[in-house]
Amino acid sequence: MKISSKSLLAILVGALTVMAPSIASADDNWPSRPITLVIPYAAGGFADTRMRMLAKEVGEELKANVVVENKAGAGGVIGTAYIAKAKPDGYTIGSGNLAPLSVNPTLMPANVSYDVQKDIAPIILVEESPLILNVNNAVPVQNVQELIELAKKEPGALRFGSSGVGGAHHLSGELFAEDADIKLTHVPYRGGAPAATDLMAGHIDMMFEMGYAAMPAIDAKKVKPIAVTSAKRLALLPDVPTLAEAGLPGFESYNWQGIIAPAGTPEPIIQKLNAAFNKVLQKPEVIKAFDETGGQIGGGTPEDFSKFIESETNKWKEVIEKGGVTIS
Repeated sequence: MKISSKSLLAILVGALTVMAPSIASADDNWPSRPITLVIPYAAGGFADTRMRMLAKEVGEELKANVVVENKAGAGGVIGTAYIAKAKPDGYTIGSGNLAPLSVNPTLMPANVSYDVQKDIAPIILVEESPLILNVNNAVPVQNVQELIELAKKEPGALRFGSSGVGGAHHLSGELFAEDADIKLTHVPYRGGAPAATDLMAGHIDMMFEMGYAAMPAIDAKKVKPIAVTSAKRLALLPDVPTLAEAGLPGFESYNWQGIIAPAGTPEPIIQKLNAAFNKVLQKPEVIKAFDETGGQIGGGTPEDFSKFIESETNKWKEVIEKGGVTIS
């Protein structure tokens, strides 16, 4: 029996009409089972600790169990690729961080199997973490201008440590050298802790450190904080100027993280997640936890986070290319 094109069209329209309510109700009923939040870093680190705290709070908001799963490796690339390739149904979301989203696509393009613009759906910026510029106590400087003058007298003699090539510690140092028009020698370590230990011991001269990691050494006067990378001074160190105040206008650098989902995740689910995280980020206990580690609360819309990722990508691409930064 032949079916006319008009009849076929009518059947298709009818089928879509029947399906539409069920599709809508699927989004309306979300979440109806546990949500997996993937962290592209190892358990026990700062990113992991922060995300586990937020997962618990957001689970309570959504009335669902949010299960944290760590998929570490390749500077966050493995876990981020897993998120990008997951089924876009709202039941797999993840932590979207500086390195895998805005640095590694430029620094190690051959290792990045996802396209941030095409494969990732930004949900919300959670946190921007400023860094503190510390120098070891033997370095004869008390402020940023004295440090710059010393670096200009002895190009390349000052050594700055980092947690590894391409991280916020490293790129902050590269940006500082470019903006100050000085030459520094980068000393990469396998993690921030051994670098910080060598800074206190005097084996390196300076380091950009995360606030939560740097404060014990600062409080013990084992290092000298001379500037912070945020636009405003930190409540933890009200007497320490920003780098902009210290003579480098516009200087800002953060280690940041947000929440992402696979591209194609239904918009109603993206909006529900965004609303839940925005609400959690305004809780007094969450704000207190961020303040205590020098973090700055994020928030905003998915569009805001998307623009932020693009801006950060362009910024660090320029720093990487100007500084000739490579993975050796």
